[in-house]
Amino acid sequence: MLSGVPDGDIGPGALSPIEVLEARRQSLVPGRWRWLRQCHSDGVVVLGPEEVCAGREGDALVTTMPGAPLAVFAADCALVGLLSPKGVVGAAHVGWRGLRSGVLERTVAVMGSLGAAGLVAVVGACIGPECYEFGEKDLESLQARYGPSVRARTAEGHPALDLRAGVHRALEALAVPIASDCADCTACDPSWFSWRARNDTGRHALVVAEAP
Repeated sequence: MLSGVPDGDIGPGALSPIEVLEARRQSLVPGRWRWLRQCHSDGVVVLGPEEVCAGREGDALVTTMPGAPLAVFAADCALVGLLSPKGVVGAAHVGWRGLRSGVLERTVAVMGSLGAAGLVAVVGACIGPECYEFGEKDLESLQARYGPSVRARTAEGHPALDLRAGVHRALEALAVPIASDCADCTACDPSWFSWRARNDTGRHALVVAEAP
């Protein structure tokens, strides 16, 4: 099961009392959630099926089933769930730095080392290019890696990054088809959290878990 349903702030920094936060999480995906202290890197943490993880540094989680849910959080970055019928699952937090450093490529490679094959991906909501003005130097480095589709324009006509296009190109190069793709822009749609548009401190989640 892969869940990306927005249901209030369910991130590690949520201000709600812990019992309220836990109840909110359990209403979405039951089980002991495992999550990282995300740092916009290519770091991948491999967990045993029931190994606890609540704040180790990295930007992707990988495990073999069965096991507790894997959660990644964002308020503009892309969230990607990865599932293999061979019983290996992963979840990645992909900001522009993580995209450039190859977090998706590394996550897929680690999953492959654990026997994953036939991977499919689910891509959550992220900021759209119409709202994502971006520096030319960094845009050039991402274009060099993922091609011209990552270069876009904001609604005002300024240079912009198409983060979703970069995620798509990375997955395409890895031969990982996308089974589900939420095209919402987190900056345009207030039902999602956006740091860039609204300075939101809340985080929505994408959770990967074994189907009941």
